[in-house]
Amino acid sequence: MEFLSAPFVICFILTFVLYYAKSDKRWQHAVLLLSSSVFIGYYHIVYLVIAWCVTFFTFWAGRVLHKYLNTSKSVWVLWASISILVGFWLIARYFSPLFPLGISFYTFQALSYLIGIYWEEDPERDFWDFSLYMMLFMKFLSGPIERSYDMLPQLKAAKIFDYDKVTKGLKMIAWGTFLKLVIADRIGPALNIVFDNVQDATNIQMMVATLLYPIQLYADFAGYTLMALGLGRMMGFELKPNFNRPFISQSTGELWRRWHMTLSFWVRDYVFSPLNIFFRSIGKWGIAFSLLITFVAIGVWHGAGWTFVLYGLFQGIIVIYEMMAASFRNKMKEFVGNGVWSVITILRTYFLFALSLLFFRVSRLSDVWYMYRYMFRPESFSIKELRLGMSDYDWIVFGIAVLLMFLMEYINSKHDILEQCVRMKPLTRWSCYIGLALIIFLFGAFGVENFIYIQF
Repeated sequence: MEFLSAPFVICFILTFVLYYAKSDKRWQHAVLLLSSSVFIGYYHIVYLVIAWCVTFFTFWAGRVLHKYLNTSKSVWVLWASISILVGFWLIARYFSPLFPLGISFYTFQALSYLIGIYWEEDPERDFWDFSLYMMLFMKFLSGPIERSYDMLPQLKAAKIFDYDKVTKGLKMIAWGTFLKLVIADRIGPALNIVFDNVQDATNIQMMVATLLYPIQLYADFAGYTLMALGLGRMMGFELKPNFNRPFISQSTGELWRRWHMTLSFWVRDYVFSPLNIFFRSIGKWGIAFSLLITFVAIGVWHGAGWTFVLYGLFQGIIVIYEMMAASFRNKMKEFVGNGVWSVITILRTYFLFALSLLFFRVSRLSDVWYMYRYMFRPESFSIKELRLGMSDYDWIVFGIAVLLMFLMEYINSKHDILEQCVRMKPLTRWSCYIGLALIIFLFGAFGVENFIYIQF
């Protein structure tokens, strides 16, 4: 049940009306759990059964872990629970013919919850509140990955209809829809032709597709996240943002602090930090080794196969280089000037990220090596090749939409656009709303793609 599908829209409208029909916590939670169960079970009833089993096990394991806290048994309970969850995730993710959608995201939530209890956070005593934390439909399939200490307190009281929150949520959904339909799905089919038929593409087509894929992936995933945040806002919840202008990053390390932030911060806190403490006796090499393991773990989280391992390894090696060469990079910055250096490093970071994403997007490792070998060869080309089979109209729409995306992100970094909308005169505000709606309906590529991150 995709966010942009008719069944979801109908389900959400019914949920929204019933949710605010009574300002009672139990009623509202029952409505959300029912709608979340319908949302998950709509894909396959097995997904729903698995989600409830993981939820029940994590709640029970948390209670047992808290019972034995500060005793020798607590370590055994923690590691046994982690092993069961991770083991089940690995089996379901890599060996099961029926991959449960969303399992990577809610398994990480479960792990952070148990580790938090071991670190002496209080366990949740209300099973239904905990179930909603695990299964809330707007974040279930592709995140954001919520921490229990952020989300559970928001579930402790009934929500009262708030016009400002609801309208802000709708604006976030509208902008997310723009990113998805007008940018990601506009360019998606052309890139798919290249990546799925690498041997038939020319070197310039491979290069163009490689450079444009980060934009498609960003618009797709950021679009999904904005819709999730908007849906949550409409229900009175504040979900964590997942992106913060990643394409202005001047290093790969900075990019990962701006890209898929809830995953990046999760692995920082629960993978990198413990490893870094363990290897701190060997100084920088300990940090480097911890970074390498962390980024390989990020790659493996995304999928099975050597392509995903190498995706993480690629990122890890770059981040380690940036750490080791920090003094040299600072000298170069002083030599060429701050402004020029910023441009160089932003372009460098984007280009390396684009190259690494070939491991993420191209299914066969041999095809990735083929692209690396041939895309940089100097050959003559025609304008027709640059178009990737798209019409001039599609390119104009895509180009203007991307420029608008970057412009809006820049403005939002200076002034909160949602707050600015409230202060606009009604005629100006509604003109913007209607204009955005018309852009989506006139220029959106409807029915083209699913969300990319639904597969994780």
